[in-house]
Amino acid sequence: MVAKQPQREGRILLVDDDPGLLRLLSIRLRAEGYEVEAVESAHKALGVLNRFAPDLVITDLRMDKMDGIGLLKELQTRSPGLRVVIITAHGTIPDAVTATQHGAFGFLTKPVDKDELKSLVERALKVSGSVEIEKDWASGIITRNTAMKEILQQAKMVAATDARVLITGESGTGKELLAKAIHAASERRNCPFTAINCSAMAENLLESELFGHERGAFTGATRSHEGLFQAAAGGTLLLDEIGDMPMRLQVKLLRVLQENQVRPVGSTEAKQIDVRVISATHRDLQDMMREGRFREDLYYRLNVVNINLPALDSRREDIPLLVASFLQRIAEEAGQERKVYAPEAVEMLVTAEWPGNVRQLFNVVRQNVALSRSPVISGELVRQSLGEHAGKLMSFSDARDEFTRNYLSQILQITMGNVSQAARLAKRNRTDFYKLLARHDLNPDTFKSR
Repeated sequence: MVAKQPQREGRILLVDDDPGLLRLLSIRLRAEGYEVEAVESAHKALGVLNRFAPDLVITDLRMDKMDGIGLLKELQTRSPGLRVVIITAHGTIPDAVTATQHGAFGFLTKPVDKDELKSLVERALKVSGSVEIEKDWASGIITRNTAMKEILQQAKMVAATDARVLITGESGTGKELLAKAIHAASERRNCPFTAINCSAMAENLLESELFGHERGAFTGATRSHEGLFQAAAGGTLLLDEIGDMPMRLQVKLLRVLQENQVRPVGSTEAKQIDVRVISATHRDLQDMMREGRFREDLYYRLNVVNINLPALDSRREDIPLLVASFLQRIAEEAGQERKVYAPEAVEMLVTAEWPGNVRQLFNVVRQNVALSRSPVISGELVRQSLGEHAGKLMSFSDARDEFTRNYLSQILQITMGNVSQAARLAKRNRTDFYKLLARHDLNPDTFKSR
């Protein structure tokens, strides 16, 4: 009995007006475990786009009515971030190069080599995907990362309650964005969402902004001021960077949370409030508690539900999706045509270090758009923008090559350079095994015992 091929993550849409090639490519890709939809025209491809939701499109360059470049442009509009590979005959390679300049991930030449097809598909799927956006309540959160999807589910569940939420994570991971999403999914969504950065202002000013003040409460208080706890009535108040709140205000905040009442500065009268509090910080509040810099009783009042956002470095599959969304947003804001990244530039973004997380990524994209003289943003421009953070993580193709070379070296060591035995261990035919050795510059003679 033949073992069933395990299903891989990846939905591939094939477009070609040659039924024979379409059938051949379908067989090869399904044999690799991918889910495949095959159609014979660009028009049909656009018709199944929403239903099938592909992660990758492989299309012939020359087709009737709408060619591969036309389809590419239409896909860029309908599904930003979706990767497209062009199939071309040898005589039209310049056209395929032009296609890559317009945003195609790469191209294959006819007759399509099986190994080349497999390699390019794996590479494309590593940095691809159509933009996945949670509708309505989380419309600003773009992800295909499993951990992030679980976080969104958790956020949606807690949104149905009035439980206080503490959102933790590194700077730039999108804590305020998640807080807004929780508010949007809650029964309080028709009331105000208000945010304040507790580290951005002096203590006295922060106190006044949060709790309000009466006229004459201090020098310059020429009129009464309604604090954010009152301004956010019925809605949600985000206390961002709560870890930077001064100790004196922590005491006052604790009392507000306990009593659901707020007393403005200079007032003897407490006012009832109805507001949901979400707090956020990039600091380790438990360490701060041990050091006496954050009140333990306040911590447990705020931390009813804790949601920790992952760093961008741990959700790299989201980078192409985020980049596509940023490019579209920047183009719309400027009223200009949307620029695209060259394939090698996308790989650089995916493999770079991101200490500033999503915020840093957005700033890099904005800078690249501003400085690029071409509609296609080059890898060199990205390298300049990233500086010391470029290329810290090995690319997928390099990692695969390194693994393969190490694997082959180990087998040759075991068999002491006997290629026939090594090929049997690797379950490859001898001819293919020799090709692999040549590709990775391995000489079996160097593994033979002296």
